[in-house]
Amino acid sequence: TVTLSDAPSAPSSPFPGKVDLQRLFSHVRYENLVAGLSGGVVSTLVLHPLDLVKIRFAGKCFLLPRGKIDTVAFLYAKEFYLYIFFIYNAIKSYKQESNQSELTASQHLVSAAQAGALTLCITNPIWVTKTRLVLQYDAGIDPSKRQYKGMFDALLKIYRYEGIPGLYRGFVPGLFGTSHGALQFMAYEELKREYSKYKNMPAQAQLNPLEYVTMAAMSKIFAVSVTYPYQVIRARLQDQHNKYAGLTDVIRRTWSNEGVRGFYKGIVPNVIRVTPACCITFVVYENVSSFLRGLRGHRE
Repeated sequence: TVTLSDAPSAPSSPFPGKVDLQRLFSHVRYENLVAGLSGGVVSTLVLHPLDLVKIRFAGKCFLLPRGKIDTVAFLYAKEFYLYIFFIYNAIKSYKQESNQSELTASQHLVSAAQAGALTLCITNPIWVTKTRLVLQYDAGIDPSKRQYKGMFDALLKIYRYEGIPGLYRGFVPGLFGTSHGALQFMAYEELKREYSKYKNMPAQAQLNPLEYVTMAAMSKIFAVSVTYPYQVIRARLQDQHNKYAGLTDVIRRTWSNEGVRGFYKGIVPNVIRVTPACCITFVVYENVSSFLRGLRGHRE
């Protein structure tokens, strides 16, 4: 009889059974949690104004209200970075243990896609709230027309009047959007690995900030160039001022009315914003996580 302890090593997928989940959770590290949140919050505080401009253009709004914008929603939206780094590194470490070797580019891609899908399940209501708050077109002219007072008010009203489906509007194109993060993480990991080989350094060697900035920028530009249209589609699905029958209706109407350019509306402020935001996030993440790992090693 084969007991649990005698069973062969787990397959490469981290989700098939109880033993796999236990091994996956054994790779969870608080360093990734703290470092991911730190990177997301710092980049938000620095680059919040350009984020606002990007969403307004994607939502087809050209009048920027002068009213107060709920910055808290933007900070909470950066929980995406907290969870994506946290989950991705746990999955990556799990697979490296199973393979007893460095992951390939395709394995990095799949790991990041899995992490992105799990992250989206947690953060989609925050993204819906963020979009609704910044698309209150008339609030800047007439404060009495402000539909939502803030993040928590928006969450409660969306849930009350639209239910769970309202909080998960744009979820399907968001799943397609996980390809953005997957491509970015794959490119970033491959760039780090090849650069370390070129420099004859260990794979986990600490790099300097300029090296992290260069790799983060290259990986982000690569991912943006491939996946930007889904962001426009998602923003329009979540915009309470425009009613669409669904994903195909958004695509059809955007194509009919605006052509290919409609799917890239807002890409210029997006590229200007996301590249420095990505660089800030990854540099902060790498340095904070390295510092915390050093503290852990010192204690042990």
